Amino acid sequence: MGNLNLVTILLIVANVLVSIKGFNDLSFFEKYKFNIGAINRGEKLRMLTSGFLHVNTQHLLFNMVTLFFFANGVIYRIGEVSFLVVYFASLITGSLLSYYFHKKDYHYSAVGASGAVMGIIYSAILFDPWMEINFFIPGFVFGIGYLLYSIYGMKKQIGNIGHDAHFGGAVGGYIITLLLAPRLLEQDLTMMLFMGLPIAVLFIMQKLGKI
Repeated sequence: MGNLNLVTILLIVANVLVSIKGFNDLSFFEKYKFNIGAINRGEKLRMLTSGFLHVNTQHLLFNMVTLFFFANGVIYRIGEVSFLVVYFASLITGSLLSYYFHKKDYHYSAVGASGAVMGIIYSAILFDPWMEINFFIPGFVFGIGYLLYSIYGMKKQIGNIGHDAHFGGAVGGYIITLLLAPRLLEQDLTMMLFMGLPIAVLFIMQKLGKI
């Protein structure tokens, strides 16, 4: 994994500080969380700020540990600035997809860096599809499987989980990574297209009114 990069440290510190503030200040949490009603009233900044708030310490720890393990693989291949582009683009695409699917549910709220982190995970997998996750699962199998599960979770509304934000984050990670590193398409076009398969599945299901 190598040494933890300064950019990753700063992102983790920002998430920790903002989340702790939210844990201890309900008005702060309510002001900056993702909320459809507030966004419809023009508070678009919530699509960004909500990505630095978390429900509790466990939620924060899970996202930051995951970011810790996957960030360096992306930074090493495209550099710090492009890494930040992937991170924030994934955060925003996660929020946008959540908004798209919940725009009529004025009470819908969400928080967490999961969309951004999922974008980094998907980016890391694009660079190394055969990386081992949980010691034996090939990265591309995990990535595709997770997104298919997210589609199922969106359809069945499983648990108190923002499946759409996770999926949207991965879409952001997929698209931005290929734009920043088009060499991946030349190196293994079949794998890159295969990794995009769940995006096509979601698009088709949405057009057919299945989700």
